[in-house]
Amino acid sequence: MWRYLILLIGLLGWYLIERAGIFIPAPTPLQNFKAPFVFGKFSVPKDNPLTEEGVTLGRKLFYDPLLSANNQVSCADCHMQEKAFSDGKARSVGVSGKPTEFNSMALVNLMWGPERFFWNGRSTSLEEQVLGPVQHPDEMGQDLDELLSELRQHPEYPQAFRRAYGETSIEAMAKAIASFMRTLISANSRYDQFLRGEIRLSEQEELGRKLFMAHPDVKASLRGANCIDCHSQFLTGGFSDGLDGFSNNGLDKESELKPGLQAVTGDPAHRGWFKTPTLRNIAVTAPYMHDGRFDTLEQVIDHYNHGIRYSSTLSPLISEADNRDLNQPQSPGLGLGEKEKQALLAFLHTLTDQDFLTNAAFSDPDKDISNEQ
Repeated sequence: MWRYLILLIGLLGWYLIERAGIFIPAPTPLQNFKAPFVFGKFSVPKDNPLTEEGVTLGRKLFYDPLLSANNQVSCADCHMQEKAFSDGKARSVGVSGKPTEFNSMALVNLMWGPERFFWNGRSTSLEEQVLGPVQHPDEMGQDLDELLSELRQHPEYPQAFRRAYGETSIEAMAKAIASFMRTLISANSRYDQFLRGEIRLSEQEELGRKLFMAHPDVKASLRGANCIDCHSQFLTGGFSDGLDGFSNNGLDKESELKPGLQAVTGDPAHRGWFKTPTLRNIAVTAPYMHDGRFDTLEQVIDHYNHGIRYSSTLSPLISEADNRDLNQPQSPGLGLGEKEKQALLAFLHTLTDQDFLTNAAFSDPDKDISNEQ
């Protein structure tokens, strides 16, 4: 009996110490985490490993409007799960009521691709990227000192922060949200199922896939949509080497070019260069481009087919891509036929991953609780 009493007292003491923050158990490595083999190597910072506690905290913070100046705007307001964590607007509207400068990018498969974030690549880590919208006056407009005070006074967050990172801090907040965002992996679209040999694509989808993967070569009688030159084969996002994940894709003429990557590098050769977004779930992330100028995928395809505008920094991979006979009068664009355009559109729809769009692990945790009650 005394043995059991001593054990009970010990467990009670352990619990009280942990509650008081004197003892902090080591965070638990994220369980059942699987990265698709076909995506290749991925990167997680050594000082922010994926843990159960960190991801759980980050998910709650992602959906919490407490992070904004008026306590009304959360990360999820501009990054909605059903829209592959985009928001369906040409340019988002935050606390100021003014449209932001850029379209909200979808958040998917963020552990792969260029290690530069935002359309102009101004952040070099997800942790840094997280703090951008929080502080931006037109997005969440929050003062970090004020936010830290609110987090420390919250009835739940201090203990959650202690368990995940040992303390409540802005750095820990950024790490937590970044950890949650790294778990937003989309890998069960029809295209993924095709890659795993589980299904066959339709004849139209297969034609679209072949066009997607090919750079046109008239001399070799190879027709292509040229997508693969900027959008990688499996991830369908930008390439990770150097600045290969950024380019000028012919949206504007010289006099209308926006700074883009030049604002970060200072190099005039990078004027009009913007990040190549993933095409995963592209059918649900309209409108398109960095400024949301195109409402439909059909308009996007038409842009590459006959709407390219020349400038001094236009990517040669785009300017040289043409399916037309060399003897025909040349104008910028791919020169795809209607059947080919429809096939490409059909293939792009195979990139939609319904499991990703409805995965409960990515949803608002408070709504999950309310639905259970």
